[in-house]
Amino acid sequence: MIRSRLTLASLVLGLLLAGPAQAQDAAPAAAEAAPPSTEEGLANWQVFYEVASHPRCANCHTGPDNWPMWSGPSYGEPRRHGMNINAGDSRVGAEALMCSTCHVTLSDAGSEPDPLPHAAPRAATPWMLAPVETEWFGKSSVEICNQIKDPARNGERTIEEVAEHVGEGAFQTWAWNPGGGREPAPHSKTQAIDALLTWAAAGAPCPEE
Repeated sequence: MIRSRLTLASLVLGLLLAGPAQAQDAAPAAAEAAPPSTEEGLANWQVFYEVASHPRCANCHTGPDNWPMWSGPSYGEPRRHGMNINAGDSRVGAEALMCSTCHVTLSDAGSEPDPLPHAAPRAATPWMLAPVETEWFGKSSVEICNQIKDPARNGERTIEEVAEHVGEGAFQTWAWNPGGGREPAPHSKTQAIDALLTWAAAGAPCPEE
């Protein structure tokens, strides 16, 4: 589990309730726990945005047209998934052809992704598009920033819970180890989680338009 960061407000409240000697002892801890600045928050948001907007993540975070996308170095210009594949409103292809027809699920989370180039990727969870509310493909940093901290569009999660989801989800784990010569998501999963939590601790600022 990812530990929630202690807020400055809770430390201040503790100082107010403590006696003078306790307050004096706690003062250095309060200083150390001062939240990151807005500038630090924005710098860390940029790290996470580079992950969210990367084709390894964004190609499956598509909109209400339900088209998986092919983009990135191996595909050239962004285009719809080949073979006219559409995931439908189910986001798993139930209306026409299930994603799992080609995207075979691994038997367990410890198995390796398909090592063969151009073979359909595999992950330790049923393959599907992300919920339509979490559309990232082609979206700006400002748009994704506002979406990811909106409970109505992030699965009713706090930012800490979003970070936990990034840390534990099978698709997210696969994104940094996709196999088959595929380009992984940038940075690392740990760096992405740390950046997200630092951004949250700074008040989750969004860049200007």
